[in-house]
Amino acid sequence: MGSTNSAVTAPFERARSRREGDDMAVASFILGLLGLLFFNIVFGPLALALGGVSLARRTGRRGRALLGMALGAADLVVLAVLVATHHGIVSLGPVA
Repeated sequence: MGSTNSAVTAPFERARSRREGDDMAVASFILGLLGLLFFNIVFGPLALALGGVSLARRTGRRGRALLGMALGAADLVVLAVLVATHHGIVSLGPVA
């Protein structure tokens, strides 16, 4: 009886996992966009992580997940440029 139950629930589990992956792909995209404007030190890595997890769950929104990951990487590049030009939040000490 246990094998019948698992055989019936397996398709539902896969569908749920894919649906969660779709939601994560959308969240990755939104966080990547928001990270370009503010809190890029937080939103950038979150967008990268959520995009990666959604791809691992075989999302139906693969393009959105990849775009979210690209925007997350862009968030980190923007952060690096801001810090390098001393307009970021991280202070490297007095600059002569």
